[in-house]
Amino acid sequence: MMLTKEEILRNLNIERLTPMQEAALEAGSGDKDMILLSPTGSGKTLAYLLPLLGHLREGQDGVQAVVLVPSRELALQIESVFKSMGTPFRVMSCYGGRPAMEEHRAMNGIRPSVIVGTPGRMNDHLSKQNFDASTVGLLVIDEFDKCLELGFHDEMSTVIAQLPALRRRFLISATDAAEIPEFTGLHRASRLDFLEEHAPSAGRIKLYQVQSPSKDKLDALARLLCMLGTQSSIVFCNYRESVERISQYLTSRKIQNEMFHGGMEQPDRERALYKFRNGSCNVFVSTDLASRGLDIPEIDNIIHYHLPLNEEAYVHRNGRTARWEAKGCSFLLLHEEETLPEYIGEEPEEFLLDEHPSKPLPPLWVTLYIGKGKKDKINKVDIVGFLCKKGQLRQDEIGRIDVKDHYAYVAICRKKLSQTLNLIKSEKIKGLKTVIEETK
Repeated sequence: MMLTKEEILRNLNIERLTPMQEAALEAGSGDKDMILLSPTGSGKTLAYLLPLLGHLREGQDGVQAVVLVPSRELALQIESVFKSMGTPFRVMSCYGGRPAMEEHRAMNGIRPSVIVGTPGRMNDHLSKQNFDASTVGLLVIDEFDKCLELGFHDEMSTVIAQLPALRRRFLISATDAAEIPEFTGLHRASRLDFLEEHAPSAGRIKLYQVQSPSKDKLDALARLLCMLGTQSSIVFCNYRESVERISQYLTSRKIQNEMFHGGMEQPDRERALYKFRNGSCNVFVSTDLASRGLDIPEIDNIIHYHLPLNEEAYVHRNGRTARWEAKGCSFLLLHEEETLPEYIGEEPEEFLLDEHPSKPLPPLWVTLYIGKGKKDKINKVDIVGFLCKKGQLRQDEIGRIDVKDHYAYVAICRKKLSQTLNLIKSEKIKGLKTVIEETK
């Protein structure tokens, strides 16, 4: 039975929709295509999932809607939000880094109404006719400006050409695109532009410049992070090799951090993201892959180790902080040969580095890996009960819990780590013997 909007919001623990989400619901529920422009962190995913839901029909077989995204992480996030809505419709995500055959088997078992996928993997399934494309009536392109960049352009065109029954299209982005290619098939579109209205730069992001004495900014970065202490910070770089080099250097300086880039194996990327998201790690070193589509709340600082390649990248990076009504800081690391790009209109205030700042304290939380998950009938309530009863933890000493199909991550108070592991080392969770250990 279809849920009401109010019931869905209760399932998501949301009191009310924002004006942007209300406008998207109204526009997306009509008979026109929709272009929605709104900054990172403003709630765009729910803004298009609600009208998408209105176009689905209960009892209809086959995939009814396809959501195209540029990254695996965004696909997983959208899948998670859709499931949390508690509707009778089923959803699954498809992306590279795991066997396509496994996804095909899952499609046959789940029989999803909605598929969220990256363009390359979606083409793979469509070319092999792993699902019936003739039932797909709605296409969403999330982060469409990224999806239409060189590299995705041809893949996107091929995907859309294989969806013959499209009646409605939603294009979603945090920045405006110079033009929309004809192959999207967009026509009679309602355009909703909330970029200026929700721009976080209006007093909520404090911009600083940090001078590095040397062209190699590693020492300046380490000193800055020490001064920021236990605040959460994303360090943005332009290259994968730089991410790895910086992460290794910070580790050598005993500054805990996680790295994140597109060349990493998917489990390693997921583990790094979980640790940063749940507060077990305060420093996240990444390429621009982390500037879009990741659900990471309450980020205090953005650090541009490398200057962004363009204004669009700058906007997306800074959009990771000052989300909703929060405030944040953005730091531009500069050596004497670098000048500020023209698109940074204001002259940032200079942030002076201490010569010998104190090392930051370890994060308050640490992540445990549990080798059982949803397929083993383990849920969040089971994990909390187990850790309270067997591990003798209080509920306020247990943080974020993420339960996947075959494993789970849970944050616990760092000072209780050794005691907890000793107490539960020979215990079973829900009658199941499993590996429980600190996530490295």
